[in-house]
Amino acid sequence: MTPMSLRLKEGSSKPVIPTMRRTPSVLSAFWLSALVVVWAIPLASQIASSTSESPPPDLDLILQRIEDAQHQNPAQSRPYRVTREYKVFRSPDRQPTSEVIAQIDFVPPDVKTYKIVETSGDSWGAKIVRELLSSETLSTRREHSTEISRANYDFVFLRQQNFGEVPEYVFAIFPKLKDKYLLRGQIWVDAHSFRIRQIEGVPARSPSFWLKGLHITLQYGELGGMWVPVTFDAIAKVRILGEFTLDGLSVKPSESKSDDPK
Repeated sequence: MTPMSLRLKEGSSKPVIPTMRRTPSVLSAFWLSALVVVWAIPLASQIASSTSESPPPDLDLILQRIEDAQHQNPAQSRPYRVTREYKVFRSPDRQPTSEVIAQIDFVPPDVKTYKIVETSGDSWGAKIVRELLSSETLSTRREHSTEISRANYDFVFLRQQNFGEVPEYVFAIFPKLKDKYLLRGQIWVDAHSFRIRQIEGVPARSPSFWLKGLHITLQYGELGGMWVPVTFDAIAKVRILGEFTLDGLSVKPSESKSDDPK
């Protein structure tokens, strides 16, 4: 008789159907599967609930607060003086070919001047620093046409990330005009204070005939109660001479004692 054959119980006309024995391993697998299903149902509900409670950020509101934070910055309304130290490297050298110390003065609402205090090394380093400082000081006189705002830029929200313990919003910025005082790149914004922590990009138009290419990174921080650039890094491609790297650091902030900086 084959395994699937049916046999008649003695004295009965009904066939006897053989039963399968459930081994312990089969029972364990059954209960484990059941437990997984029971556990997954509330977890899925929690995930759906948390997702529904985290809507995408209101981009217009964020941009409005970024603009407000810039207007409320004391650096826009108080006179100050910052000393900035630059080191200029000629690619691929690891030692600076030039060192430049500049003094930058600001008198509200829109007068910024600079003075080279000390230079050493290759004169081209000082020339590049002068070009960048001239562009920076002149852009101050066009404050409203160069600020990071919806009037001057189109914004694309990229992501939200953490800078240490501080959450940040990251935007791509696209100048609405081909202007040498506007940058095409990205900004990092403190999600609590809405202050711009970092700007990175290239000018929409070259600021100088001598500069074929320029990539700028500005990091902002608090100096003397004001929110100003604390580091200034740039990669400049100079015609004929090649590529230079600049490392700038703002130090020794103080309130200007004069309304007419020299």
